[in-house]
Formats: sequence, C-alpha cells, structure tokens
Amino acid sequence: MGLTEAQNDRAVGAVVGTAVADALGAHYEFDRPPLGADENAQMLGGGLGPFAPGEWTDDTTMAWCILDVAASGLDLRTEEGLTAVARNFRAWSESEPKDIGSQTSRVLDAAGPAPTAAELRLVSEKLHETTGRTGGNGSLMRTAPVPLRYLGDRPAVAEAAAAVSALTHWDEHARSGCALWSLAIEHAVMHGELDVRSGLSLLSPAEASFWTEKLDEAETTPPSTFNPNGWVVTALQAAWSSIAQTPATGPEHYVEALDTAIRIGNDTDTVAAIAGGLLGARWGASAIPAEWRALSHGYPGIPGDFLATLALDTVAAGFADS
Repeated sequence: MGLTEAQNDRAVGAVVGTAVADALGAHYEFDRPPLGADENAQMLGGGLGPFAPGEWTDDTTMAWCILDVAASGLDLRTEEGLTAVARNFRAWSESEPKDIGSQTSRVLDAAGPAPTAAELRLVSEKLHETTGRTGGNGSLMRTAPVPLRYLGDRPAVAEAAAAVSALTHWDEHARSGCALWSLAIEHAVMHGELDVRSGLSLLSPAEASFWTEKLDEAETTPPSTFNPNGWVVTALQAAWSSIAQTPATGPEHYVEALDTAIRIGNDTDTVAAIAGGLLGARWGASAIPAEWRALSHGYPGIPGDFLATLALDTVAAGFADS
C-alpha cells in the first residue's frame, strides 16, 4: 500500500508546514512586535534567537529530532526508537541552541549525556511529581512528524504521540493533547479533511471529555482569548481556534489561518507551528508560498526541503512495516 500524489503532498505539508509557520511566527514572539489586525505576517526572522528570515526555532528543531529517527525506520513506540529521539534532543541541547524551552532544558540537563528513553522518562515523571507543572506546550509543538510513521494505524499514532511527549512533558493533558493533534494530522493526510475531534475516541473517557469542552471553547470564543498560550491546553486551543474560525475557502487557508494564529500574540512561533502542521496536512506542501519554502532552513544545518525528503522516507518506513 502507498499514498496517492495528493496524500504525499499532504504528508510533506505536515512537516514543511510546521517549519515554515514556526519561522514565520518567530519575528512576533511575545509581541515584539505584535501583528496588527490589518497586517499580514512576513518572513522577517528575529525573535528570541535572533533567527535569520526563514530559520526555524526550537519547535521545528525538536520535530526534526523525531523525524530523523522515524525516517530511519525505527518505531517511535519502542525503547530503541525513543532512545534515539532522546539522544537527538540531548545532542541538540548541547549545541548552544539559540532558544530552548525551560522545561525541556531542565529535563535534558538532569538526564545527562546520551540518555536512554527510560532515563529521560524518569526525570520527566519525577519533575511532574515534584512540581505538578509539566504541561507546557513544548511537546505539542513538535508532534507533527509522529503520525507520518503510522498512517492508517490510528491506535499506533496515539500511542507514539503520547510516548514521545512523555520524554519531556509527563502531564496527562500534554500526552493526550499530542495524541489528539497527531490523530487530526493523520486524518487530514489520509482524507483531506480538518477534524480535530476524530481522535477523541482514542483518548481515555476523562481526557475525551476534557478536550471536548476545550475544543468547544476554541470554536466559539474569539481566538484572541487564548493568550497567554504557554500551556499545552491554551496552545492547542489557540491553534485550533485560528484554523476553525478562519474561513477555509481553499489552499490560501494555510496563510490566512496563520495570520490569525500570530495575531493572538504571546508564543507566536509555537502556536503557528502547531497550527501549521495541521494546516499543511490538510492543504499540502503545495499550498505553502514558494518564497517561504525557499527561505526555510535550520538545525542541524539543513534546508527546509530536506524535511520533505525525510517526511516521505518516514511514510515509506511506516508502510514497509505494515
């Protein structure tokens, strides 16, 4: 079994769409400057890095850490696959990154060099037991590559997304939010539809009820409500509100919904990256402006189009196992 040309375009769009949106949002992070109501976001760079125009931030860098492993053929649900991801995370954290989330940094520092998945999970779990606060948006921002490894196997998508989240973000809402968003991306790639509720049946009853309420809020409350958005819940709500409340008249929805997401303010690169992954999975890489794709680049010193190659390799690895 393989994908159609349109499905392949959408699979690539999930990853390239994340990277481009991340770089687009970097200039406006924490409202420096805010994007005005009548303005369209521009690929200007800057932000906390500062980043060059088109350079992705830690959001896509961590997504690459996962994509690199998935493209190699490893299963993200296994200890071998998760350890490879953990070591990619740690190697990047040792590279003097321009930006890294505080919770992610804390976990990776405590785990030490060359951590196994079990060692990283233990640190993540202990941090949660100590603080009760491991529900930042840092695992949701990187989840777009996960579903590409398991297209057509939705329980595997949910399992892998939760497992990869738990490496640094133990919080139950973080794990279930990653599963929910990854399942929405899988559905968009396979069916060309936006349906973030498609994964609710694969969550626990309590988490399904929780997220149903939060999705209802995202669809009925102005997107600007979801600021600040450093929590995984408000970040997901901000991304979905931007998508759901921006009219979808065609592929231009990718750009128009990102403008909505960035106008919300606060953690603009992360909200844009989360939204960009799902928008790219729906509309495909072909919907992303060519000039933005041409500028796209980042850690570990690769052009954005190499992400497209890795995305297709990940899809192929998944079908090889099926």
